[in-house]
Amino acid sequence: MEYQEAKDKFLQAWGTLGSDWGINRTMAQIHALLLISPEALCVKDIMDELQISIGNANMNLRALIDWGLVYKELKPGERKEFFVAEKDIWEVVRKIIVNRKRKELEPVLKVLDEVSSVNGNSPQIEEFQKRVQDIRLFSSKADSLLETLLKADSDWFVKSFLKMVR
Repeated sequence: MEYQEAKDKFLQAWGTLGSDWGINRTMAQIHALLLISPEALCVKDIMDELQISIGNANMNLRALIDWGLVYKELKPGERKEFFVAEKDIWEVVRKIIVNRKRKELEPVLKVLDEVSSVNGNSPQIEEFQKRVQDIRLFSSKADSLLETLLKADSDWFVKSFLKMVR
């Protein structure tokens, strides 16, 4: 397989994975392009490579910066902004976990806390309270697991993962 074909395939695959992380395809493709690039790229380079508009490129770069997956890099003598991706995959995974936890799990936990204090005594209320308590327990365990992952180093994670797979 030629480099350009492999690169295009990787960018497409990473774009598809992006939807699993909770980000759009273009944002994931920009991240993939910066991830595999040996040097920082400017917006024009990104636009040309992915055939996207300047607005689309800028909007998604800002979002990637907010996620902590991409950083601005200044080059002496250049007026353009350049961008580089976090290259440490463990750090990338950590940042994705942090953002997904913040955007998805924490709001659910907050709502479950609010609705768990429903008053009354009827079969509907009892069933509601049971389901909310079950979901809250599961969500709390997921939150604890994610916190453990975030505090762990990559060696521990890899060793634990390999033990589970065997």
